[in-house]
Amino acid sequence: MSLKNKTTIAAQPGRQEIFITREFEAPRELVFKAFTDPELVIQWLGPHELKMRIEKFDATPGGSYRYIHTDPAGNDYGFHGVCHECTAPERIIQTFEFEGLPEKGHVVLETARFEPLPSDRTRVTIQSVFQSVADRDGMLQSGMERGVNDSHERLEELLANITV
Repeated sequence: MSLKNKTTIAAQPGRQEIFITREFEAPRELVFKAFTDPELVIQWLGPHELKMRIEKFDATPGGSYRYIHTDPAGNDYGFHGVCHECTAPERIIQTFEFEGLPEKGHVVLETARFEPLPSDRTRVTIQSVFQSVADRDGMLQSGMERGVNDSHERLEELLANITV
């Protein structure tokens, strides 16, 4: 994999946010579609070894989503959120919540921006804002970096094999 397509995860000490950035060898409309079409999302989101099923996925303002990842031992990990904005092919604003925490309410506000680059390439920047620095640090310590990197590798492979 070329250096220009390396995923970067940036988290400044004491801040409540994470920035995830990755460039893809595909046009912006196609990358945006891969983030908003449930038939495509299910093919790339999550670590390699997990299976995914989608219970609902409505990427329109006021819509919501819920999906479950299942590990090889059969353990389920649920995630859900609400879509606040979906402006094709520029931006998605949504919430994200992992259902496996002992207490509910650790909601993250995510903004994904899709920037067109020369040669039909796209830069995706995701800003995740947590309710506290402790929540942000807990996410960083959860192994999310491996999951994000696996997802982006799978997305790169998917984008190479589909068209708008």
